[in-house]
Amino acid sequence: MTAQDVFVGRLRRYRERSGIPLAEIVALTNIKREQLEAFERNNLSGWPRGLYARAWIRAYASVVGLDPIETVDEFCRVFPQGDRRAGPLFQDMSAIVGHQSEYQDHRPADAERRRGPRVNMLPEPAWHVAAMQALQGWWIRTRLNMRPARRRLRGEVAGSLR
Repeated sequence: MTAQDVFVGRLRRYRERSGIPLAEIVALTNIKREQLEAFERNNLSGWPRGLYARAWIRAYASVVGLDPIETVDEFCRVFPQGDRRAGPLFQDMSAIVGHQSEYQDHRPADAERRRGPRVNMLPEPAWHVAAMQALQGWWIRTRLNMRPARRRLRGEVAGSLR
């Protein structure tokens, strides 16, 4: 029995002892039932990798009542799907024992992880939006603010002429 089988079996047994059906986990986590059933059979071929896999394990552990942080840490140690840093770790370990590593990361090493500093920023408005805002500001200043002053001045000038 591998460490992966032990981890998955422990989670499944804890869920069953707690009396939590898979339908409840599906409703609370929005993970498909088929994927949860595959996970409990130790088949992660349909599961995402990296951040999403860790998020799903965290959600599963929270629903069944386990500590989510410890469960995710154990998942990352046992499954390569859980952590992107696993590749160098496996390669270093295989070099220590003198065995060729068979681990393959499905994400290319040269792939860009982040787009840049503008990911969560609003796009810059186009020139016509800025021009329209300037025109609206000018119209508000000239029409709404100046007319009462002009009327008052005209009234004072007209009153002094009488």
